[in-house]
Amino acid sequence: MGTGFDNVAVFHSLSKRSSAPGVRSGFCAGDGELMRQFVRLRNYASTATPLPLDAAAAALWRDDAHVVENRAAYRRKFDIVDQIMGGRPGYYRPPGGFFLWLDVGDSEAAARRLWAEAAVKVVPGKYLSQTDGAGVNPGAAYIRVAIVHDVETVAEGVRRIAATLY
Repeated sequence: MGTGFDNVAVFHSLSKRSSAPGVRSGFCAGDGELMRQFVRLRNYASTATPLPLDAAAAALWRDDAHVVENRAAYRRKFDIVDQIMGGRPGYYRPPGGFFLWLDVGDSEAAARRLWAEAAVKVVPGKYLSQTDGAGVNPGAAYIRVAIVHDVETVAEGVRRIAATLY
């Protein structure tokens, strides 16, 4: 990838680090020119963070213990998902993160079916990617399953997905 940060921006937030998406606190770093443009955009297009959220964010940024616990919890959740989904077509355990991407053939049809038959909401991968010039949407065959709830809820949801789609 070279030695510089030309045209590179990296974003980090409490949303992912601390499972605190509503706090909306984070930072980005990278190419100096890109960062200057980003700061200008943010100054025009963003709002100030309320002081109570700033205080909550500051406390979360200072604490690394909950991050270790959070990562361990996601490993436990994916261990459970492995037990339920392991060996099924279209399943693989991602090396990190908190989304499960399942190859289901038709993401919209699978999402509708899961909602109607299993009361499980997932996002069609088709909605998270763009169709290219050749008419191919790389997410069209996948559903995105958020593994963000407590262990019991995740296990129940994944069991329903497996029972409905397989």
